[in-house]
Amino acid sequence: MSPSTLLVRPPAPANPSLPPRRCGPVSAAAATLRTSPAASSVAQFSRLRTKCRFAAPGVREDYSSTPIDVVADVKTEKIVVLGGSGFVGSAICRAAVAKGIEVVSLSRSGRPSYSDPWADEVTWLAGDVFYARWEDVLVGATAVVSTLGGFGNEEQMKRINGEANTIAVDAAKEFGIPKFILISVHDYNLPSFLLTSGYFTGKRKAESEVLSKYPSSGVVLRPGFIYGKRKVDGYEIPLDIVGQPLEKLLSSVENFTKPLSALPGSDLVLAPPVNVDDVAYAVINAVIDDSFFGVFTIEQIKEAAASARV
Repeated sequence: MSPSTLLVRPPAPANPSLPPRRCGPVSAAAATLRTSPAASSVAQFSRLRTKCRFAAPGVREDYSSTPIDVVADVKTEKIVVLGGSGFVGSAICRAAVAKGIEVVSLSRSGRPSYSDPWADEVTWLAGDVFYARWEDVLVGATAVVSTLGGFGNEEQMKRINGEANTIAVDAAKEFGIPKFILISVHDYNLPSFLLTSGYFTGKRKAESEVLSKYPSSGVVLRPGFIYGKRKVDGYEIPLDIVGQPLEKLLSSVENFTKPLSALPGSDLVLAPPVNVDDVAYAVINAVIDDSFFGVFTIEQIKEAAASARV
């Protein structure tokens, strides 16, 4: 008997009705079953690969059911306001709350007698900067704002304007707080011999400490006369009755009075007052804007406040 003929089935022709195939390599389990033992050693890498997908030309695949992980870089702020129960400090606390910033105030008197809703959003701490437990005060803070300052005899002014602020700056730096913002004072173009009083020397000492410890994130604001509605012992003193019209008047004639600014002490008359809310929002701008640092004049304070209000 002659040997039978070996029949070989030709490969099936491609089905033109099937859509083009778009496929990534198979899963680890399938790879193990379909590959030789020699190739199975690479199967462990198949978990990084995708499953097969089929898509007809011109048909858009729907990925709406595919979860997408989005990592949002959301910056949250928490500030510590030294002297937060005072005239300027309370305005800063109020503006910060309005901007959704967490606020802690440290002052000798603790919580003020404000009944405003924003005051309930502030953590009020009673304490003295010279004896503060900084590990409790500064925890979680991203910036410290100091409104510390006052008048008195020479030693008192040096202590509260200079030493108290210096202690606060050093504590903030030691605890790794990224920013320090100091409310200082305009020099009014006074002669140098008049700037030797404890008030100015204390403020300038504090400024020097801020700028040396925080060269690229420290902020010094130098406002002139600050006006607004100031509460003292339960009474409201409307400083804006004088300050607001005076600010408008001096700003309107600024181009004419500029030549006089070179005269010693001229700014005692010509420097425009600053609204306490402008000071507060300039502070907010310093908190949220990492490019905002250095020494800021009266006009620059107003510009910064306008930016923060937007």
